[in-house]
Parts: sequence; structure tokens; C-alpha cells
Amino acid sequence: MSCGFVTCGPNEALVVSGCCYGKPLLIPGGRVFVWPLVQQVQKISLNTMTLQVESPTVYTSQGVPISVTGIAQVKIQGQNEEMLSTACEQFLGKSEQEIHDIALVTLEGHQRAIMGRMTVEEIYKDRKKFSREVFEVASSDLVNMGITVVSYTLKDIRDEEGYLKALGMARTAEVKRDARIGEAEARRDAQIREAIAEEQRMAARFLNDTEIAKAQRDFELKKAAYDVEVQTKKAEAEMAFELQAAKTKQRIMEEQMQVKVVERGQEIAVQEQEKMRREKELEATVRRPADAEKYRLEKMAEANKLRTVIEAEAEAEAIKIRGEAEAQAIQAKAKAEAEQMAKKAAAWNEYKSAAMIDMMLETLPKVAAEVAAPLSQAKKITMVSSGNGQVGAEKLTEEVLNIVTRVPELVKSMTGVDIAKVCVQSH
Repeated sequence: MSCGFVTCGPNEALVVSGCCYGKPLLIPGGRVFVWPLVQQVQKISLNTMTLQVESPTVYTSQGVPISVTGIAQVKIQGQNEEMLSTACEQFLGKSEQEIHDIALVTLEGHQRAIMGRMTVEEIYKDRKKFSREVFEVASSDLVNMGITVVSYTLKDIRDEEGYLKALGMARTAEVKRDARIGEAEARRDAQIREAIAEEQRMAARFLNDTEIAKAQRDFELKKAAYDVEVQTKKAEAEMAFELQAAKTKQRIMEEQMQVKVVERGQEIAVQEQEKMRREKELEATVRRPADAEKYRLEKMAEANKLRTVIEAEAEAEAIKIRGEAEAQAIQAKAKAEAEQMAKKAAAWNEYKSAAMIDMMLETLPKVAAEVAAPLSQAKKITMVSSGNGQVGAEKLTEEVLNIVTRVPELVKSMTGVDIAKVCVQSH
């Protein structure tokens, strides 16, 4: 045998013994690796076995011989390792039929023992008790062999002496007797109940007829009273209808008059509304546009007047500024020419400095004229003041003079000659 895996189905168990195992290895429904020569593997069936347990001519506790047939389901327990190990010790190597016979003999012995302890009546009437006792005794014994009793049922009870038949006949006679008595009692009770029912029916009928007559009488009396009341109410209703009709007609006429009054009031209100509408329309289409146009023309006139005043003031201020600038320019030119002639006469020994000063002084009026030239062309000047210092033409003149007074500084930075100092020395 070659080494390899050995498998078995779910209804079998493998038993491996030999090398590497101190006690046999039990594997229900699986596989195992087996080494040939040094290990041995065997199988044991876990199938459920059906046993027909026959116990012929067994004397019960009363000494009555009977025969009993029971059906039992047994199997080797594979899920409990201890029971499987016990079953292997007992049945390994045996066929399933041999195991079947051993379990059958054991169950038959327990079945006979239970039959000897019970009476025929107990076995016959309480089969569940008999089956339970056989099951419990057989289970406690077979479990020591590793076998589990799945179920046990009493199938049949027989006897050759006619004991069971006699029991049946006596019981049948009792049943028949009880049936006849019960039938007679039932017939008697039925007749009594029928008579009582008939009496009650007649009494109920008479009572019902009486009640019907009474109800008919009450109905006729109440109907007559109702008729009188109905006729009275009908007459009252007719009179009330005519009265109500007259009142309704009068109320309708009053309401019609009220409607006319309301309509007249509505017409007057409509006329008043129309008058007010025309007044508002006249106000909106004639008066308000005229007032708006008048207000617009007044504002335009005020604006034109203010603009004319502002333009006149600005033009006058410009003319004044232009005249002052021209006067200052002429004055500066004359002064410059005079200073030039004086310096030329007094400083021939410093010809170089005097020549440069002469050139600058000749140029100074031109600078002043160029500074004042844009102002002379201005038609309108707008000046903004922060509230500190001079404003108007005075401020403008001051700005022009500031530009001119910076000319000596420009000359000094360009030529190194201090015109103010030279003028002081010449004086």
C-alpha cells in the first residue's frame, strides 16, 4: 500500500493506529494521511440501524402470556469521541450485521424484562409508558457499547389465550351499555326539552299576541292624539304662513325702499367722488404743472443771475491780477535795467561776474513775463482756500512774486554768483 490520504463519508469513521499514535486516532467523516506498513487504518459504520424487536410468549406480572413487537432505531455515536472509542473497542472489525444482531439481542432482553414487570392492561392501555421504560433501560445499557438508541416504539401486542380479546369484549360491552343508556337518557332529555320548548313557545306566542294587541291599542290611541295635534298644528301653520307671508311682503317693500334710499345715497356719493376727482385732475394737470414750471423758471433765473455775478467777479479779479502782474513786471524790468547800468558802471574790474549778472537781469523781466503770460490768457480762475492765509488776487500775485524771487537762487546755483550779495556790495 502506498502512502497518501485516506477518506471516508459522513456515515463512516476512520480509525488510525500504529506509529506516532499512543491510542487510535478517530476521524468521523473526514480524511487522514497514512504511512503504510507502520500505520493501519480501519473503518466503522455510523449508519442508523432499524431493529424489529420480537418478544414472543412473555409472561406478565399477572402470569398472562403475551407477545410484543417493538421497532427501535440505533446507531454508533460518532460525535462523542468517548462513545466512538468504546464502539471501536466493541465492534471494530465486525460487520454491520453483527453489530445489528448484538444490539437486537440486547434490546429484546430489556423488552422482555419490562414486560415481566407490567400487567397486560398497563402495556395495552399505556403504550407510551411501556415504550419510554424500554427506551430508558436499553439506552443506559447500549451506551456502554458506544451505541445510541435514537427511538423506540411499541408496534404490536398479541396473545394466544384470548385475554386481550376478552378485555376488548368486556370493554365493548361496557361501551355498548353506556351507549344504550346514553341514547335513552339523550332521548328522554330531548323529549323533556322539546316539551319545555313547546310550552315556552306557546307562552311566548300568547305573550307576543298580548303585546301585539296592547301595542295596537296604544298605537290607535296615540295615532288619534297625533291626528288631533297634527290638524291643530296644520291650522296654526296655515295661519302662521299667511301672517308670515304678510310680514315678508311688508319687509320686502321696506327693503325695496331701503334699496332705493341706498341707491340714491350711492348716486350722491358717486357725484361727490366725481367732483373730487375732477378737482384732483385739475390740480394734477393744470395747477401743479404751472407751479412746477414757475418754480423751475425762478430757480433757473436765480442760477443764471448767480452765474453772471460769479463770472463778473472772476473776470474782474482776473483783470486786476493781470494789471498787477503787468505793473510788477514793468517795475521789475525798470529796476533791473537801472541796476544793470549801475553795476556795469561800478564793476568793470569784475567784468566776468558783472556780465553774467547783466545777462541774468536782462533775462529776469522775460521770466516774469513768461510766468504772468498764462494768467493774462485766463478767462476764469477758481481758487479753493482751506481758511488759512490769503485768498483771491492777493494770493495769485503772491504766487507770481514767489516764482520771481526764486530767480537769484537759480542764478546762484547755476553760476555761483550771489546777486543779492553783489547788489548789497554795489550799494
